[in-house]
This record gives sequence, C-alpha cells and structure tokens, in this order.
Amino acid sequence: MAGTSEAMATERLEVIGPQFCAPYAVDLSIVKQVMTLKDGSFQVLDVNENVVFSIKGKVFSLRERRVLVDGAGNPLVTFQQKLLTAHNRWQAFRGESTDPKQLLFSVKKSGLLQFLKTKLDVFLATNTKEEVSDFKIEGSWMEKSCVIYASNSTEVAKMHKKRTAESLLLGKDNFGVTVSANVDFAFIVALIVILDEINEDE
Repeated sequence: MAGTSEAMATERLEVIGPQFCAPYAVDLSIVKQVMTLKDGSFQVLDVNENVVFSIKGKVFSLRERRVLVDGAGNPLVTFQQKLLTAHNRWQAFRGESTDPKQLLFSVKKSGLLQFLKTKLDVFLATNTKEEVSDFKIEGSWMEKSCVIYASNSTEVAKMHKKRTAESLLLGKDNFGVTVSANVDFAFIVALIVILDEINEDE
C-alpha cells in the first residue's frame, strides 16, 4: 500500500502546463481589489511577493470573459460563462481561445441551492460523459476555507483567509492557497477565479 501512495504523490497532475507542476507544495497569496473592475484587480503572488498570475477582464463582451495571464502577461486560460444552463457553468479554454477544441475544463455547481456552503464539480475536457467529476471544490467561500479534491478524494489544494490591516484599510480581499506537490498550480488558480466569479454573481 505504501508503494501506491508514493506513486500517487509523485504522479503529476497537469492541466495547463508542466511548468506549473512543482515537486514541492506551493504557497500563493491572492489579492483582490474589492471595489474595482480594472485589469490587475485580481493578482496572485508567490512567497517573495512577485506577481505570478493576474486576471484581465473583458467586461464589454456579450459573454462575460476573463483571461488568466502569467507574470509576463502571456495569456494562459480564457474563462467564459456558458449561457442558458440551469447550473451556473463556466468553461476554461487554452490561451485566448474560446474554440471548443481548446476547452481545458468546465466547472458547474453540484446543485442549484447553495447559500452558505460551496460545492462545485470540475470536469476535464476529456471527460465528455460527465458521469463522475474529475475534481470537487467544497467549503465556505465567505470564509475562504475551500478545499479542492481530486476524484479519488485526495486533497490537492486548500484555501485560507489572510486578514491584514492593509487588506481592511485598502478594500482588498486577501487569501492564501496551498497547492500540493506535483499539482498544476495555474489550474488551481484558474479554479479559484471561477469560484470567485460564481460567488460574485450571487
């Protein structure tokens, strides 16, 4: 059994790219300007406070769109809300594409009524039947205490609230996320962006 768990620990969980899979746990800080729509209002920092990801918004498009870019401004993932679906559903595409062939994954609520608890299902593009989700997000978004699980119930990332004097004074929402070793941390950040969008809509 020990061999199995070791194999699982070293197996890479890659969705966006191998360069985002580190052989150690990665701690990221997410800083969101609460009262603004401008680009850069959602930034992801590493432990040295370098910006590793940020979000560019396309507020004026017919469908609300967001683009996750890396620290150099290269587009990694485009998010788009799928219209006219009963369960609030977002789709994520590679780069700046919205071509169905470039679909990476989609996220939808596990049920329609969710007031205090968050429960989302994540389906990779290869999972066309969607009978079983590839990942689950559970917890409380208000408390920023959500956990992301793989389909085998292994925890792959965990969010935690960071309250600082600066965040209270400057209207910033600060929280951290710890991503497990060998897990694509760009993918985890992409899930958190969608999680934020779904909760903003409500």
